[in-house]
Amino acid sequence: MAYQPSRRQVLAAAAGLVALGLAGCGGDDSNETSDLEGKKVGAMEKYGVGDQFKATEALTFSVLYNNHPNYPLKTDWLFWSELTKRTNIKLDPVAVPLSDYAQKRSVLIGAGDAPLLIPKTYRPDENSYVSSGAILPVSDYLDLMPNFKDKIEKWKLQPEIDTMRQADGKFYLLPGVHEKPWADYSLAVRTDILQQLNLQIPKTWDEVYTMLKAMKQAYPALYPFSDRWGKPTPGGAFFSNLGAAYGAPGGWTYQHATWDASTKKYFYTGASDKYKGWVEFVSKLVAEKLMDPESFTQDDDIARQKLANSKSFVIMCNAQTLVNDHRKDLAATNPKATIVKIPLPIGPEGEINPASRLENGMMISTKAKDSKNFVAMMQFVDWLWYSDEGQVFARLGVEGTTWVKGASGQPELSPNVDMVGLHPQAPKHLQKDFGFGNGVFAYGGKPELVQAFFSTEEKEFQAVMNARKQGPWVTPPPAPFTDEEREQATLWESGLKDFVFQQTLKFILGQRPIAEWDAYKTELKSKNMDAYMELVQKAYDRYQKEHG
Repeated sequence: MAYQPSRRQVLAAAAGLVALGLAGCGGDDSNETSDLEGKKVGAMEKYGVGDQFKATEALTFSVLYNNHPNYPLKTDWLFWSELTKRTNIKLDPVAVPLSDYAQKRSVLIGAGDAPLLIPKTYRPDENSYVSSGAILPVSDYLDLMPNFKDKIEKWKLQPEIDTMRQADGKFYLLPGVHEKPWADYSLAVRTDILQQLNLQIPKTWDEVYTMLKAMKQAYPALYPFSDRWGKPTPGGAFFSNLGAAYGAPGGWTYQHATWDASTKKYFYTGASDKYKGWVEFVSKLVAEKLMDPESFTQDDDIARQKLANSKSFVIMCNAQTLVNDHRKDLAATNPKATIVKIPLPIGPEGEINPASRLENGMMISTKAKDSKNFVAMMQFVDWLWYSDEGQVFARLGVEGTTWVKGASGQPELSPNVDMVGLHPQAPKHLQKDFGFGNGVFAYGGKPELVQAFFSTEEKEFQAVMNARKQGPWVTPPPAPFTDEEREQATLWESGLKDFVFQQTLKFILGQRPIAEWDAYKTELKSKNMDAYMELVQKAYDRYQKEHG
């Protein structure tokens, strides 16, 4: 079965790009703590940063549970019993299959039947529920969440948080927060072929082109680069990362409008010279038969087979697919082959790390505010998802059982427990057998925690990426749509995106000459591109007037 990238991996970068309709007002959050009388049953009287949360009486909270097929829900996981032991809270999971999660969540919220806690929500999914009043404006209650507030301040995350605000100045999603961005995707390259051809690992996209030319010259019968993740979004990770290097991401992280810090204006991404720049680059790869034209439509398994059978030497990957897919595949077909994930090649934007420090997060049902246990629930959420101790617990589990302190003093996976192939011979699996490292509860944190499962090789990759600056689009100025504007924008966005993606592929495959770029831009105007950008400008100007 082909590897399916997680939504976290797919959208990590997208969360940091401008998400119009989310960005909004900065400034102090008005905390609605005056209406909490009668809602403090079970809450700790004094709860602050670093405190172990423990409810003063046994409580149960319902949670929407994204049931992942790789580690299906078990009621006897150590996670559940240990969580109750530490916090006096029992979670009642409403399990929904991963494949059906977003749809089921929408149905439950629409019917008023949603659990109190709704995690695993990706921006901008919360937009759909704001106007109905079904989800809580969580920014009103940050005084109940000292660990969350502390991390925002300590890690200087306020600009990123402000991009989540709605037109009312509030935000409705508690995001996962990272101290450092986590870049996961890049090119996997056969290093034994590099050695054979006396080539170095390429540092820039221009050097990638030179490398592919040399490979083609030595092996004229094959396409050196044959990619995966072309379905359902052509170019998936490749267009996302290459586009980021040009300042106009495509693929998985395509956004209609991108902020240009030099001109202090938003531009329509798919009509920009920056976007055109990388489209021309890929079209050159295809035209010179350096890249397989089937890359954008083939199944992942086909792309894997080509690499495994030495029909190609380069493919997009992440840490997990490098080890679990490509190295395993090659070990079976060509044991002497070596392959590595190279640092993301550098393009016109310079040495950037395109990843965001925010990821998926939690919505809270408005019903929760009427509960006598509301304050206790917010304290619990703050501890499990945002305290140092809660994050270690959710990701790694129990010291001495599932994790130990390594020589450096940092937490490491116990040798008898496996995760992402780190201890392949271990008898137990962190997720399947214990319920820790579960994407519903474990995200964000300090680099040493996030990297606890990483190999030495992957830690070296992260060190290179973290030395780079974050992309200039990570914290664009706010341009929040009103409900009416968002409704209008949504009507235009689908047609625009479909057309951009369709024409991008035509330019790349040589089905349409780049000389017709201006005609393409005119066609975009006929699909309401200018009207869409006027909405963006209006929203931006309104924010500047009210809050600038």
